[in-house]
Amino acid sequence: MSKQLVVVTGGSGFIASHIILKLLQQGYAVRTTVRSLAKTELIKTMLANGGQTDFSDLSFVEADLTHEDNWDQVMAGATYAIHPASPTPTLNFKDENEMIQPAINGVLYVLRAASAAHLKRVVLTSAYGAIFAGHKHRTTPYTEADWSDLSAKGIHPYQKSKTLSERAAWDFIAQDDSGLELSTVNPVAVMGPVLASDYSHSNIQIQDLLTGKTKVVPEVDSGYVDVRDVASLHLLAMTSPKAAGERFLATTGETYSMLDVANILREAFPAYAPKLPTKVVPTPVLKLAAKANPMMRMVASVAGKYAETSDAKATTLLGWQHGTAKDAIIATAQSMIDLGIV
Repeated sequence: MSKQLVVVTGGSGFIASHIILKLLQQGYAVRTTVRSLAKTELIKTMLANGGQTDFSDLSFVEADLTHEDNWDQVMAGATYAIHPASPTPTLNFKDENEMIQPAINGVLYVLRAASAAHLKRVVLTSAYGAIFAGHKHRTTPYTEADWSDLSAKGIHPYQKSKTLSERAAWDFIAQDDSGLELSTVNPVAVMGPVLASDYSHSNIQIQDLLTGKTKVVPEVDSGYVDVRDVASLHLLAMTSPKAAGERFLATTGETYSMLDVANILREAFPAYAPKLPTKVVPTPVLKLAAKANPMMRMVASVAGKYAETSDAKATTLLGWQHGTAKDAIIATAQSMIDLGIV
């Protein structure tokens, strides 16, 4: 019997690489997309660092989320697709549509091709950013029922791109008559073992802390979740009959400030203690600095905001199990030390 084929977009991505590992371990064949086939060796190295030695069920195809070409070829013969890739955000943009439009287009290219190829289900990796932004005076944990309010002031284009691209996906499915199903996974900050020097912006936070680049931390609270648990939630969202048409917050339900994160690292890695920050920059000072520095605007837009989340839906509906936020943060740091990144 031939193995079920799963398409995973953007195979060199942090979340994507861990999803591919889980799929191969569970006996699926995987076809992953890369912007350039030059990336294939990097992906194999990452998977090998994750413990995978047999690549006979893994294939690669060139496809770019900024172009419609090749997506039909990507989806041919597949049963499922998981879509963690997103056009890389440029934080130094002139017009916010540079971030928003490619994210929407990329999702629609994937869904159109999946529909035409009669796939069973697509799992879209959305984000916590599609849930929490623009809510004022929040006092109860965010859930999957929440959507970011884009009419509010000061929302960063990255959060807008995640919200509008997920909305576009649900709108597409509502109109589609091929029988294609959709589930989304909306992770909070994703931690856990990096498999190479190619990793997500959440992880750069840990690198900057350990190397002493971050002298003071902003007043930003966040949930944190292990990438291996995020990968397992994607597989549950892909196969569970209950997951069709549903969103799932990938969170442990815990919330840490950035100073908490620095303190976790200080306790776990005492050799790095002298480099770790102990002071917090007041939010009004941060917002002022962000006016002059566009790279700080995303952080400034979430500083001082309520960030509690609930893991109830994924754990009760799908039986999802996850580790602790603290262990995920420590695993990120340990992998960076092991790989010589810090």
